Amino acid sequence: MKTIDHWIDGGPVTGGSGRSGPVHNPATGEQSATVSFASVEETDRAVAAARTAFGNWSTSSLARRTAVLFRYRELLDAHRDEIAALITAEHGKVHSDALGEVARGMEIVELACGIPEKLKGELSTQVSTRVDVASLRQPLGVVAGITPFNFPAMVPMWMFPLAIACGNTFVLKPSEKDPSASLLLARLASRAGLPDGVLNVLQGDRVAVDRLLEHPDVEAVSFVGSTPIARHVQAKAVEHGKRVQALGGAKNHMVVLPDADPDFAADQAIGAAYGSAGERCMAVSVVVAVGGTGDGLVGKIAERAKRLRIGPGDDPSSEMGPLITREHRDKVASYVTGAAAQGAEVVVDGTEWTVEGRPECANGYFLGVSLLDKVPVTADAYLDEIFGPVLCVLRAETYEQAVELVNSSPWGNGAAIFTRDGGAARRFQLEVQAGMVGVNVPIPVPVGYHSFGGWKDSLFGDHHIYGNDGIAFYTRGKVVTTRWPDPADRGGIHLGFPSNS
Repeated sequence: MKTIDHWIDGGPVTGGSGRSGPVHNPATGEQSATVSFASVEETDRAVAAARTAFGNWSTSSLARRTAVLFRYRELLDAHRDEIAALITAEHGKVHSDALGEVARGMEIVELACGIPEKLKGELSTQVSTRVDVASLRQPLGVVAGITPFNFPAMVPMWMFPLAIACGNTFVLKPSEKDPSASLLLARLASRAGLPDGVLNVLQGDRVAVDRLLEHPDVEAVSFVGSTPIARHVQAKAVEHGKRVQALGGAKNHMVVLPDADPDFAADQAIGAAYGSAGERCMAVSVVVAVGGTGDGLVGKIAERAKRLRIGPGDDPSSEMGPLITREHRDKVASYVTGAAAQGAEVVVDGTEWTVEGRPECANGYFLGVSLLDKVPVTADAYLDEIFGPVLCVLRAETYEQAVELVNSSPWGNGAAIFTRDGGAARRFQLEVQAGMVGVNVPIPVPVGYHSFGGWKDSLFGDHHIYGNDGIAFYTRGKVVTTRWPDPADRGGIHLGFPSNS
């Protein structure tokens, strides 16, 4: 059986800790590989390689860095099908969704290719007599990224391309559930000319994570995952004096006003709730139907939900694949089976779903889509981040009640409103407490040159990820004040406080 190991200092490194974990094909339930779990010593080796590489890489010209990144972008484009196939095999999402993931990750590579413009700095001349002041940004050193299972290619590419473009070196710890895509990303970067040690991939579990968080040579940590782990990452990283951006979970609401097109809203709710089997931190998990829209909207969503084609991700006819593990599938199903007892109406129950005509999928981690209506705000299905194909519908009499529902949630990742009323849309985008807002757009994930991140319990740290926030996170500012006296200057000694005169 295949063993998935580390990538350290420019090449593959066989794991030596004696610890490992299984990698499964979620569509069949069969184990496809074993992934090595790094020890503290192996983690230290990866950080040491990055630390050694930092000296030359951080002083390399912007022209050299961007040349590597341009070549990397071309290699990613040429291998996008191969990357997507690895994602489908280990995560389970359908191939078209995996291709979309690769494309969105490549947006950040393209942003990184323009890093010379982003790092230009500022200059003010003659702030005082013959005194100039310049502001510039410099890399931090070794930085680490800890990434989740749901986007094994995109989220790493949200991090390391910008980090290395800014002159840092990087240690990536991907999810142990679907680790192969990260190794291919590292191999392609090496082929593009990235020097050894600039990008390292460390497979593993909490042992590697905690060592990265406490290692004295790691200057900053980026994380995407659940809120409880984001809290842990922030607390431990800050305890050890590191800069941290930790993106947590979400409960994203989609508010549908009475004037919205119900068919359009239903179509968008289906894609946003059930795409990638709901395993997205920006998935719409709650629809808030305002006024008299509820019954008609629920009917249209239910009609569409029942027609979705669910099957293995490598089948071109599949629109939704399996969940990542058997344990996660069963946990997601428990929210549906327990919903009625907590006051919700189960409109569509996907817990007994089976893939017909594919006996090899009998033990796969499949779950049909579920739709819950009139969900109480006290129900577990509303209170918890389910991270699966379960959509809750709540009713609100007024716009104000709908916004109050959104804002009372402890999370604030994304929120959307569907309406034809420009005034209501403008009011919503100003009043809603979320970091990313969609107007007739259900999943408002920003393009690469804006930044991604939520509010409240969806973000721990001061910076959002990628875009200008990402560049600020991976660099630190320096201000240089210079005076070059004129040959005719006769300054002499002055004991007064410096002034700008």
